[in-house]
Amino acid sequence: MNNTVERLRENLRDLQANLEREASERAAQFRYRWENGRIVFEDEARKRGRLFRMRWATFLGRARLMEIVTAPLIFSLIIPFVLMDLFVSVYQAICFPVYGIPKVRRRDYIAVDRHKLTYLNILQKLYCVYCGYCNGLLAYVREVAGRTEYYWCPIKHGRHLPDRHAHYDRFVDYGDGEEFSNMLVEMKDRARACDGCTDCGVGQGRGQGPGQGRGPGH
Repeated sequence: MNNTVERLRENLRDLQANLEREASERAAQFRYRWENGRIVFEDEARKRGRLFRMRWATFLGRARLMEIVTAPLIFSLIIPFVLMDLFVSVYQAICFPVYGIPKVRRRDYIAVDRHKLTYLNILQKLYCVYCGYCNGLLAYVREVAGRTEYYWCPIKHGRHLPDRHAHYDRFVDYGDGEEFSNMLVEMKDRARACDGCTDCGVGQGRGQGPGQGRGPGH
């Protein structure tokens, strides 16, 4: 089992390297670069983007009635999302130092950059900023929760789950009480050492531009 997991990790590292190389190629193709953690488009790319921008009135005219009617419901979720952002950030700020767990860097997970695309109109930019924040926030919260679970309850579930956080594969098998008793202290030590440790799967670069290794902050 351990050999299989290690092979999967190696494949994941190779995949990450390929994705970063492809990102560099796309940046060159669409003429943007990273400066001080932010995306900067070349003037020619910005001008070309404006040629494809749809007027906001046309955008609304093409929308279905129910899409317009349900839009307020979508944006009403900003309230629980912001509250979750606040509470989770306060939680890890207070508790993670007590547990000795490295804090999750929020800016590594929340990327708000689509508003710089000149081919989007004002309404499209609003939707994209909102989606970028909310989805990034969920990824951030998932990592905070994953590190918490790694520290307090590193036990796999009895059934297969389609998608789990990066630490889950290192948990003790469900039903193996002897292994859990023997490994509990060591697992807490691993949780404390996870940030910046390639074996842990957390300290690797996430979604940043070419040569940066990290995404822009929010």
